[in-house]
Amino acid sequence: MSYRPCGVYHQYYRQDHAWWQTKFVWGKMIFLFIAVFYLFPQYAGMYFIAIANVVGYTILSAMGVQLLIGYCGQVTLGHAAFLAMGAYTCTLLMLQLHIPYPIAMVMGGIVGGLWSVLFGLPSARVKGFYLIMTTMAAQFLTVEFFITQYVSKIGGRGVAFSIPPGTVKIGPWMIKDDRDVYYLMAILVVIFTIIMANLVRSKIGRAWIAIRDNDIAAETMGVNIVLYKLVAFFVAGFFGGIAGAFWVTSLAAVSPEHFHFGWSLWLVGVILIGGVGSIHGTIFGALFMTLIPEALKFLIFALTQNPVFVNIMPFLPLLLEKFLYVKEAAFGLAIALFLIYEPNGISYRWWQIKNYFNLWPFSY
Repeated sequence: MSYRPCGVYHQYYRQDHAWWQTKFVWGKMIFLFIAVFYLFPQYAGMYFIAIANVVGYTILSAMGVQLLIGYCGQVTLGHAAFLAMGAYTCTLLMLQLHIPYPIAMVMGGIVGGLWSVLFGLPSARVKGFYLIMTTMAAQFLTVEFFITQYVSKIGGRGVAFSIPPGTVKIGPWMIKDDRDVYYLMAILVVIFTIIMANLVRSKIGRAWIAIRDNDIAAETMGVNIVLYKLVAFFVAGFFGGIAGAFWVTSLAAVSPEHFHFGWSLWLVGVILIGGVGSIHGTIFGALFMTLIPEALKFLIFALTQNPVFVNIMPFLPLLLEKFLYVKEAAFGLAIALFLIYEPNGISYRWWQIKNYFNLWPFSY
């Protein structure tokens, strides 16, 4: 009966809090690791690997947003600013000081965390709408002003920092194509998912959840809400800085255009659709927000190849040409539909489906 939760009992606290509590779950996770690290990169085409890299980048980027909004209750609409600080710090350290990429990546994460704390300081006094305005200010002051007008021009450059081939490498391993980027992405996603999962189960995570649920009650119980809010902003900014430093591996040149305000809104949409306050929600949201637009683009392209559909719907070629606007419209429609029909996100539905099969035939 070890494959059913109703047939499993625990004698120790450590058993109750184990990640993988049955042999069946262990088997599933082992198969998942084999599929992610061996089967998919070996047999998938470069197009699918490139899409997987975008999914991984979205997961890493949205993880900090999930921490702030989902676990600490601090609204943020400027998270792309911290990604930009991590990316530019990592790039400058590699190009100007010739610091190895792993060290430059960690430094990018630290700078992103400290920059996030700077704009998280008002959270000690304000919340709600006013905190939204503060985080939006972080986006515009960082990307549109500080990076565009000053950082981008270091070394006599115009706007973008070109990254010569062979710059990004980890020891003897040179990251030169999408398959190398995929392996790095998979490793980072696993590491930071483990970090995130352990953080939210720790004393710090319980304090964040208490602040999210009722900050006045949390302070009454002795939680230093200012300290824990700033820790949340630092960790979220650190995750964002690492995500930005990772994305450098997929770019020929780093530009402020890669960290625009729309990307900050996109990341909030990822956790709303995936599920607020759920690590699974970050992954499901990233998959949905990446794969659905790609599937929509493929569908429109396939329809335009058939003259019958083009005659019936003559606007199809225009949709393909203006697909960026179609993508944004689909994003807005998806947010609206999920808020109306599935406000708890995909992760909640996954939890229900999983419990239905685990508890069958007593699913009721």
